[in-house]
Amino acid sequence: ILAETPEIYGAEHLLFERAGNTAIVKKLQKQIDWWKHYTSINEGSLDNNPSPGNKKGGLTTILEKSLGAVAKSGTSIMEDVLNYAEPLKKKGFNYMDSPGYDPVSVTGQVASGSNVICFTTGRGSCFGFKPSPSIKIATNTNMFNKLEEDMDINAGTIMDGESDIAEIGEKIFHRIISTASGKLTKSEINGYGDDEFNPWVIGATM
Repeated sequence: ILAETPEIYGAEHLLFERAGNTAIVKKLQKQIDWWKHYTSINEGSLDNNPSPGNKKGGLTTILEKSLGAVAKSGTSIMEDVLNYAEPLKKKGFNYMDSPGYDPVSVTGQVASGSNVICFTTGRGSCFGFKPSPSIKIATNTNMFNKLEEDMDINAGTIMDGESDIAEIGEKIFHRIISTASGKLTKSEINGYGDDEFNPWVIGATM
């Protein structure tokens, strides 16, 4: 389940192209239109989404961030579009509406039926989510080396030229299987995840 609608703004056409039918395209477009209206009446803009941490990491616009957000969904068909915390009905890639705020989006994903969370981080995030295990994926080697006790996979080896995307993808796939089979994640070993339950309250949260 991919989530965080403000973060796909500007790259939603890439998801439209992978939609299994026109009905789910219309549903996703309706969600995006809601966010445009919601931010405008609160005197905000979806273009304001990149956080200070994102900008320090090199992102300058929501469009750059959106391309990365959509890339995390892979290349398979988008089978369904869900409202926040709506139960899964179809196997495969699903999209779920949520704010761009990790605890809120993950709460919705787990409520929808996610059994394992794959959590990417570029600046380091001490995040866990009981009862669902969270596999922490570091996007750069520098951060992974500093926080190795909290990171499960170093995807920074792609940028280092030591691995390619397919190799890391396979590594993540096998880690999901081992985690679902009982192997503890670093977050579980460290005891993280007691305080991240955070349902979406419709208010000033983008």
